[in-house]
Order: sequence, then C-alpha cells, then structure tokens
Amino acid sequence: MKKCFLIALALALVAGFVPISAKAVSDTVERGFISVNTTANTEITPDVADISIAVKTYDNKSLQKATTENKEISERVLASLKTLINTSNGDYVKTINYSASPLYTYSNNKRNFDKYEVSNTVIVHTKSIDKVGEMIDKAISSGATNVDNLALSVSRYDDECNQLLVKATQKARSRADLLAKSALTSVTGVRSLNVSCSANNSVTPQYRMLAANMGSADMEAKSTSTSIEKGIVKVYATVNATFFVK
Repeated sequence: MKKCFLIALALALVAGFVPISAKAVSDTVERGFISVNTTANTEITPDVADISIAVKTYDNKSLQKATTENKEISERVLASLKTLINTSNGDYVKTINYSASPLYTYSNNKRNFDKYEVSNTVIVHTKSIDKVGEMIDKAISSGATNVDNLALSVSRYDDECNQLLVKATQKARSRADLLAKSALTSVTGVRSLNVSCSANNSVTPQYRMLAANMGSADMEAKSTSTSIEKGIVKVYATVNATFFVK
C-alpha cells in the first residue's frame, strides 16, 4: 500500500511539473518589433515679449542721495510703462532685482572707495508686441539707463506642441506600417513611445536705436525711435516609437 502511494505521488508531481514548465517557456518567447524616429515642426510669429529695463543711479558721497534719485526716476519709468500695457490681457510690470551698494576700484592691491550705485530692474511682460519699441522709448526718455534683455515667445506654445506631437506620432505609425509591410509582417501594438517638444528662436530678437528722419522741432520732442525685429519661433516635436509586429 505504501509503495502504491509513493508511485501515485511521483506521478502527480510529474503531471504538475509539465504545465509549469510550459508556461515559463511561453513567457520568454521574444516578440518582433520595429523602431522609428519621426519629427514635426512649425514656425510661429512671437506674440509675447519680456523686456528687462533697469534704472541705475550713482553718487560719490551719499547712498541716500543715490537711492532717492533712483526712486524718483523708477517711479517715472514705471508710470510711463503702465500707460502702454494692457493688464486685462495679462500684461504686467514687476521688479525682479533691486540693489544698493558701494563700488570700489583697486590699485596696488589696495581697495579704494569709488561711488555708491543703486540699481532697480523691472520686467515688462506684454502681448502688445507692436508697442515694444514704444515701451523702450518711453522708458529711456523717462530716465531708464539700461535695456538689458528682450525675449520674444509664443503664448500658445503648449497647443502647438500637442498638435505637433500628434502629427509626429501619426507619421511614426505610418512609417512602421510601411516597414512592416515590406518585411511581410504587420504592426500589432505599441511597445514604447518617447516624445519631446522644444522651441528655438530662429532669429534672436534685436532692438536698435535709429535716428529718426524728422525736422528739428520733432527731433527735440523725440530724437530716436526703436526698431524691433521679431523674427520667428520654431517649435519642434520628436517621437521615438517602437511597435510590436507579427
């Protein structure tokens, strides 16, 4: 009886071992796949500007005097800029940096006090691209001493990016189908998708002061005008896709 039990147990173990082994083999079977890389891009005219404008004042003896002068000029600059922005459209002016400190010169390894400097820097964020030149003119005529940076961008960047990613993905699937057909197989599903989107200015925005072609009376009122070259923004979408085939 004991011998019969052992034989039955052995047969049961063997019977149970077979399907377990078969399942393990089926999980390790490799599936074929095709990898493709596609891109899509578009060119857009910028519709948002960020202008960095600074007021710097100096005094050889008094930090308080330099600070007071800076405050007065900055208030004039801000007031002039606020007349040109449209806050209901998301435009704003904000301070991004303020500093007040002594400046030194160095001679024969010795530090010598030179003067006090006070600097107030603001950012103008506006969708009124057509008024950027006028804003720069207004700021300078009101006492601004520096226009440190002008950056142009696209407000609808996310929408453009999403549309390009869809286009690039469709191109990837179409290309995979074409390659699979040429290899006498067909696409059965997606193995992986890696996507990215980026924007580059094809032309760096520039501003330049140009002598206006005006009469003497007009020249006294406004001696210069600012010309803005907006350029274009290129948006790129890239899709690296891998598809299963059979």
